[in-house]
Amino acid sequence: MILESKKIWKNYAIGLVWLFVLLWPLLGIHDDGSLTVGRAFRVWLYVLVATFLCLSLYLLHKNDILKWVTSPMAKVRNRVTAAAGALPNWFWVLSVLTGAVLFPLFSHRYAQDVAINVLIYVCLGLGLNIVVGLAGMLDLGYIAFYGVGAYTYALLNLQYGMSFWVALPFAAFFACISGCIIGYPTLRMRGDYLAIVTLGFGEIVRIILNNWMELTNGPNGLLGIKPPGIYYPSFAQGFSLEFLYLKKLHYLYYVILFLCIFTIVAVYRLNYSRIGRAWEAIREDETVAELMGVNTFRLKLLAYAMGAIFGGIAGAFFSARMRFVSPESFSFLESAMVLSMVVLGGMASIPGIILGTFALIVLPEVFREVELYRMLAFGAAMTLMMLFRPEGLIPAKRVGTRSEERGG
Repeated sequence: MILESKKIWKNYAIGLVWLFVLLWPLLGIHDDGSLTVGRAFRVWLYVLVATFLCLSLYLLHKNDILKWVTSPMAKVRNRVTAAAGALPNWFWVLSVLTGAVLFPLFSHRYAQDVAINVLIYVCLGLGLNIVVGLAGMLDLGYIAFYGVGAYTYALLNLQYGMSFWVALPFAAFFACISGCIIGYPTLRMRGDYLAIVTLGFGEIVRIILNNWMELTNGPNGLLGIKPPGIYYPSFAQGFSLEFLYLKKLHYLYYVILFLCIFTIVAVYRLNYSRIGRAWEAIREDETVAELMGVNTFRLKLLAYAMGAIFGGIAGAFFSARMRFVSPESFSFLESAMVLSMVVLGGMASIPGIILGTFALIVLPEVFREVELYRMLAFGAAMTLMMLFRPEGLIPAKRVGTRSEERGG
């Protein structure tokens, strides 16, 4: 144990040296060409104090020195967990849904705007979860379907005057077709090769959107897209149906909340269907699944198409909300962000993905006042998360047990 602790402190010291080497160019080199060390050293000192305390507590806990504190806390945690587990699942679902419905009544515009972003990325994360979490295929170009859905609604609305609700199935359909077109020539590949090819196709879609001036207006984008609308009964001069554009944020919040609930229910049903079981078999061992009679290629293509549908739905709402769409919104960085949400929350775990999306969207907004350092903290948190909890915040519960688990 002593040797292990020495190794940990040695690695910790090396990491701190490297951190200062990285911080000094970021904070010590100024626009006028002058060089200073004070600012970088001050930030480095804050990080040193915080990480030293955390590492010291971790080692004390690992050596059972803090057992007099951790044991009572563990008992309290177990009691709370047992009490929470005694309540049925529908109670927690109903509580979360009630809180989500009442959220705009007790929040301001900024909070509603952030909540809308969270719900959009929940739809994207759950769609990508079908491909990555259930079927086990690494997709680095998923944001392409987001762009297809956004441009589909934008073009149908601007060129043909289609409303959001009429154009929404078309956005999902064209995103699905795009998924099939991209997936058919690529899904015979596996692992890193599949990731590289999907990354290439995602960039191809973005470049097409950026250069097809006659259709997409190129880098200038499409402006003047109508927001969603609904008909409501009016009795001012007899009975009639009036049309209302949902321009206010709280109206848009309820629209994306409805789409998000639809996505959650659909992904949940897919997960616990025969198709979902087949996807998990492919994820665990594609060769064995194929030998057991699973049509791996068809089901992988279906996973790609189903994931694309939810990306297209989210994209249609994005263009309706922003009323403007351009290729810059669908870069590789967005694909990486959605993939990070899936991995951080827990692959194939719906609550985990929701929590991971909340963490990656809300926490940077909370620390917006320290904008210079928030991405540094974000990267450090992601690194620590992957080191100490690689299965995610809320890992997925696998149905059944394996033979070696029953034997051992």
